[in-house]
Amino acid sequence: MKPVKVGVLGLGTVGGGAVNVLTRNAAEIARRAGREIIITRASAKDLSKPRICSTRGIIVSSDPMDVINDPDIDIVLELIGGAGPVKDMVLQAIANGKHVVTANKSLLALHGNEIFATAREQGVIVAFEAAVAGSIPIIKAIREGLSGNQIEWLAGIINGTGNFILTEMREKGRDFFAVLAEAQALGYAEADPTFDVEGIDAAHKLTLLASIAFGIPLQFEKVYTEGITKIARIDVEYAEQLGYRIKHLGIARKTADGIELRVHPTLIPEGRLIANVNGVMNAVLVKGDAAGPSLYYGAGAGAEPTASAVVADVIDVARALTSDPENRVPHLAFQANQLDDIPVLAADCFKTAYYLRLLAEDKPGVLADVTRILAHHHISIEALIQKQPLNDQTSVPVIMLTQVTAEKEMNAAIAEIEALPTVTGQINRIRLETLG
Repeated sequence: MKPVKVGVLGLGTVGGGAVNVLTRNAAEIARRAGREIIITRASAKDLSKPRICSTRGIIVSSDPMDVINDPDIDIVLELIGGAGPVKDMVLQAIANGKHVVTANKSLLALHGNEIFATAREQGVIVAFEAAVAGSIPIIKAIREGLSGNQIEWLAGIINGTGNFILTEMREKGRDFFAVLAEAQALGYAEADPTFDVEGIDAAHKLTLLASIAFGIPLQFEKVYTEGITKIARIDVEYAEQLGYRIKHLGIARKTADGIELRVHPTLIPEGRLIANVNGVMNAVLVKGDAAGPSLYYGAGAGAEPTASAVVADVIDVARALTSDPENRVPHLAFQANQLDDIPVLAADCFKTAYYLRLLAEDKPGVLADVTRILAHHHISIEALIQKQPLNDQTSVPVIMLTQVTAEKEMNAAIAEIEALPTVTGQINRIRLETLG
């Protein structure tokens, strides 16, 4: 059987890692795929730049279209990233009848519906295991391993930068911006860390996971997204005292009213396995009706961990090259004509428990006013801590954990409490999930 020929777009960290894994493990990969897989062409923006991989035997040019338009290429690896010109490159590769493997979560979250529809029309595969959680085969696990289940919910630590920052804040008592600076120095965070710390990267990934889990179209614009920049060291400490850890989670939950899609800081009971995922590691917890909860853990980024997922997709495509397109595993797990139009809920329809921290005057009646407002909005208090005033301060921190309530009720209650003359500044609110 003739070899499968691969062209690589982008020879940076992930692209270089993919070349290394494909060449180093070529014999083992051929044994698994049933045929040889070889890289024959690649493109790189700067041909003079040092590489982490050898390009011996590979024709390298600066124009991605040289790869895309090569009639001998069977599979195009799109490892450039971003959702701008790359979209046109991917669509052209598909139009040329080539299969595509990508690690590009933003491209698929924003344009995946169009890309997958075009791929179906052309009878080609677009594979994207590496787009979510790096080395963790979470796409395959949900799409294939759990395909006999109705997925009830999933929750994931799917951005290593945010997890590193929160871990350092908890373990070493450091402030957010000090840890962020270190993350940038270590290469975990970009010079502009917005996508990581504001939750946009995680929202891209959650969009893909939710579509595969629930059989819905990709709807990135409907994901509620909240970052970690407002998490204070004191919140991390209070959470610890109450038996919780703060993690930046992507959560997708199917309810009777619709689907919750949300990315935000979350208190998790410290005994949960996912609460003990630290540093730059990723983890995804999935609850199926038959399988129950299952946890998937591993490296979420890096040259070879991500390349591991890319190469697994290449092998899958190579195995499927001769199969009938109608009988391949669907891109988004469900047959294209079976996607559900289940509504994605607005943020004020979410239901969860809450951690609240407010600064109130230390005098009689203040807590009574606060609890009266909460009760008016049908919010029950699970736990309450009032700290002692420091030195000559007249205001004290008050920390509360609530039972599950509707977000719109909490929004209204917070607005009323902040309007009290005895309460200073804004209330810090963090959602709480038991993940039980």
